[in-house]
Amino acid sequence: MVTIVFPDRDTEKRALAYLLGRFSGRVLRSGEHLVPEAALEALADQNIPFTVKGKATYEQQVAALRGAASSPVQ
Repeated sequence: MVTIVFPDRDTEKRALAYLLGRFSGRVLRSGEHLVPEAALEALADQNIPFTVKGKATYEQQVAALRGAASSPVQ
């Protein structure tokens, strides 16, 4: 998984519309997106601009899977 960001909200919406159903991924609260490396080529082919921040860390991937903090068990 790779961390990417988009230059603006309109580009982000266009990219998500394209990626949805084609690739798995996650949107982090920071506005960054975790996508598989294959999605980078697909976005480039569609002329959708993005910036690669780097490989997603294990912590980012786990946090994306867990989502929001779970509620305490009573």
